Amino acid sequence: MQVVVTTDQEAAGEYAADIVQRRAEEGALHVLGVATGSSPLPVYEALERRALAAVRAARAFALDEYVGLPPGHPESYRSVIAREVTDRLGLDPARVEVPDGSVEGLRTAGARYEELIAAAGGVDVQILGIGTTGHIGFNEPTSSLASRTRVKTLTEQTRRDNARFFDSPDDVPRHCVTQGLGTILDAREIVLVAIGSRKAAAVAAAVEGPVTAMCPASVLQLHPRVTVVVDEAAAAELRLRAYYDEVFAHRPDWQV
Repeated sequence: MQVVVTTDQEAAGEYAADIVQRRAEEGALHVLGVATGSSPLPVYEALERRALAAVRAARAFALDEYVGLPPGHPESYRSVIAREVTDRLGLDPARVEVPDGSVEGLRTAGARYEELIAAAGGVDVQILGIGTTGHIGFNEPTSSLASRTRVKTLTEQTRRDNARFFDSPDDVPRHCVTQGLGTILDAREIVLVAIGSRKAAAVAAAVEGPVTAMCPASVLQLHPRVTVVVDEAAAAELRLRAYYDEVFAHRPDWQV
């Protein structure tokens, strides 16, 4: 796991975009995994400025979707991905997949999404954020480290964190369909971006704590190719911060 501490959120977005661009230039970017939330936004903004043809040609898979929001709801992740990713990056909407959060489709939603990812050849680069509970996707604490795409119940903390996007906290759905931790680990490369002091404890637990279901993001320690990109505030609780800076300063020229 490589930890990169940047000066601010714009620099974090640029560094993460560098990784995506490098894989595109290598011909290794056919399927992009995309996440919602505030932390990945600088990545999409940086990629939008670069207008990469290989990114526009890629397929994309979202991590998760709320259960039961009506079609076209502005805070459904289908709508959020359309605004923040598909439109920004010039992706073909027909090649952007989001889990089925309709109540009628829940019984088979997870299995169908797994089949879509497999049929596309798997995710080449997965962009992630991290929640204050340490969740990635909507894999809340105690999620199985081997879990696949399925229905999950959101914690009250996650619902409070997301309430700012809704008219009322009561409007935040209680359930979601999310890629599992095992599904996420299948990606060939993972880039996690975290911004702000509210994420500092979760980042430290994910990077330096034990691998435990109580911090779902800690499972990333088991992946061979993960880059964690944070700003100064999100890095505040890292005990080995000086070491990460040294590793970054002396990285090989070919390493992004």
